[in-house]
Amino acid sequence: MQYSIPKGVFDILPDEPLDEDFWRQSDHWQYIEEVMRQTAGDYGFKEIRTPIFERTELFVRGVGETSDIVSKEMYTFEDKAGRSMTLRPEGTASVIRAFVENHLHQKGSLHKFFYIGPMFRYERPQSGRYRQHHQFGAEALGVCSPEQDVELIDMVCEIYHRLGIQELTVHLNSVGNETSRSRYKEALQAYLKPHFEKLSDESKERFSKNVLRILDSKSPQDQVLLTGVPSILDHLSPEAKDHFKKVCILLEKAKIPYVINPKLVRGLDYYNGTVFEITSGQLGAQNSVGGGGRYDGLVEAIGGPSVPGIGFATGMERILQTMTKQGVAFPPAPHPLIFFIPLGEAASTFCFELLCSLRHKKIAADMDLSGKKVQHGLQLANQYKADYCAIIGDQELATGHVQLKHMASREVETIALSEITTILRSKRHV
Repeated sequence: MQYSIPKGVFDILPDEPLDEDFWRQSDHWQYIEEVMRQTAGDYGFKEIRTPIFERTELFVRGVGETSDIVSKEMYTFEDKAGRSMTLRPEGTASVIRAFVENHLHQKGSLHKFFYIGPMFRYERPQSGRYRQHHQFGAEALGVCSPEQDVELIDMVCEIYHRLGIQELTVHLNSVGNETSRSRYKEALQAYLKPHFEKLSDESKERFSKNVLRILDSKSPQDQVLLTGVPSILDHLSPEAKDHFKKVCILLEKAKIPYVINPKLVRGLDYYNGTVFEITSGQLGAQNSVGGGGRYDGLVEAIGGPSVPGIGFATGMERILQTMTKQGVAFPPAPHPLIFFIPLGEAASTFCFELLCSLRHKKIAADMDLSGKKVQHGLQLANQYKADYCAIIGDQELATGHVQLKHMASREVETIALSEITTILRSKRHV
């Protein structure tokens, strides 16, 4: 029986897949992860790793019962003890749980974390949207200032810039504090009530449960009704309005272009205050590459102290697909500097000993272990994209010299075997 991969997931492969799946090449993933980790470190964020599954109630409480994630998309199962567990659909709730459970609030007033890993949502697979997808995310806990909001926005934009992504737009809004949202929900319900029967079935359900989520509707009939909807920015409290104004000023000082989108509410119930989303014109309808916002009451809701927080997450599949479509150049994949082709048992033993010695000196090296003909070894050297190749047999061992062939130019130079480590070390930096 031949097994096939489940719907909505994919393999990440070491060799180049088909053109349309070019983004599934593992060295591309390693590259963007390296850029993300380096950028996070430059901004003072440290890595946190949480379990792939948690108790279901964590996500119900943290993400919100009325969110699409909790109500429709979670992978939930019972363990052998009958406890309800869920594969994590997003990263923030788990980070906050770890923060509270490990009493990290007692170890300082500011905490900055980042995470990289798979998330799981049962939804219809399409370009840039998968049932197992990967996120890079960051959370800053302890400071409620506008500067902290802008630091997060600047950090994710800097990641995109370092990766060479173009055509990005920062969408910005404020969903205000609890007083602001309560006032706006009443205004929004009053506006939509005369049009209730024209709303989509999903929005009719959201009308009483979480009316703000209607602003996020993709239904064409809802979009028509939302054309003249009141703006939440007109219902912000003085404190929320002042905070948002300062965020805008700081973004301008940081030279980060943005557009204000009063209908932006994001899909998670824990957001309050600043929310943002970053889009690219390269992904069609699903054009969001990342986003986040402030969640000042979340730590307390999950059983911790009153600690403000803000975070973002960016989809790694979306990033790679955007880079591929924009023709962004990736660095060369890791490959051997030298590839040895031994001829005979004595040469094989010599090459293997040399191979180990070079690797221990951090010189990338490989060899043909098959014992087949020279042509097979040359094919492997090309397949591995080695910079140099050396064929070593009894004659080379007897004379102590070998021809070092540059695979790209086909140029050949004769070198002493005793000097090969020194010569290769110098060529490693060319």
